Amino acid sequence: MIKIGVLGAGHLGKIHLKCLSGLPELFQIVGFYDPIEEVGKKVNEEFGFTYFSSIDKLIEEVDAIDIVTPTLNHFECALKAIKAGKHIFVEKPITETPEQAKELMELSEAAKLTAQVGHVERFNPAFLAAKEYIQQPMFIETHRLAEFNPRGTDVPVVLDLMIHDIDIVLHSVPSEVKAISASGVAVVSDSPDIANARIEFENGCVANLTASRISLKNMRKTRLFQKDAYITVDFLEKESEIVRMQNEIDKDNPYAMIMDLGGGKQKQIYFEKPEPLITNAIQEELKNFGESINKKSQPDVTLRDGYRALHVACQILENINLNLNVIA
Repeated sequence: MIKIGVLGAGHLGKIHLKCLSGLPELFQIVGFYDPIEEVGKKVNEEFGFTYFSSIDKLIEEVDAIDIVTPTLNHFECALKAIKAGKHIFVEKPITETPEQAKELMELSEAAKLTAQVGHVERFNPAFLAAKEYIQQPMFIETHRLAEFNPRGTDVPVVLDLMIHDIDIVLHSVPSEVKAISASGVAVVSDSPDIANARIEFENGCVANLTASRISLKNMRKTRLFQKDAYITVDFLEKESEIVRMQNEIDKDNPYAMIMDLGGGKQKQIYFEKPEPLITNAIQEELKNFGESINKKSQPDVTLRDGYRALHVACQILENINLNLNVIA
């Protein structure tokens, strides 16, 4: 049984506490910490979890720490936990800067601790259902649009929303990033609320990412194009669809969809809608964290993954700021 503590009892922190309590075979929740005493006492009264008024005391009592604080506190909290020899789960983005992320990555690896980043879309049922079909995409298009919500506007939309898709793209493309270009606009907050980025990879793949937190409707869709296949993943509706083309023609099927390529060449089109598992993605990522600790294995989303996603996100922000300065 892994003794775990949660740092942060805000909206997401409470969700993590509930999800951890749903994994009694893996975790024993020792307690939680929140810097606002009033919040801590309210969560304690509502859910019964023990409230610690000190981060150091909570870290001392556990085997693992789940960090669900604002991003600016991630580095300090994770550093304390790692130095105390505790396994860590840290929400996305991993830290404020790539340099901080790299330091945590190196320290946790040297200490042989299990460390995972909360890029939750990796555990989305729609992505898991489509994952086996994603081979070598050469063009990717993502749209992550959200209605305005004041919560989260303390950071640019790239770090708030787009970073989910950055991680999915980096995980799906077996190549290094070659070039990045981007643009964005601050509309209702002091940092970009809508942004578009183009990521080019060494193998020729291109990813076009759009994120907005000032939309009239919510959307979280990714489309991947590869040789003889088109894959769409709807992270919001938790659905995926696969369109594949094959050279073998089923001549006995009168309803077969045949594409005539000219010159006597034909391909048959197949539509598949893989059935996603009904799961809670946050609970699944925390389960993966616990199982990785017990098995002493690498979690599905490592600190190195978190570092790569943040590094690309910061390059996108640099491009946006450069373009804004040119316009100004």
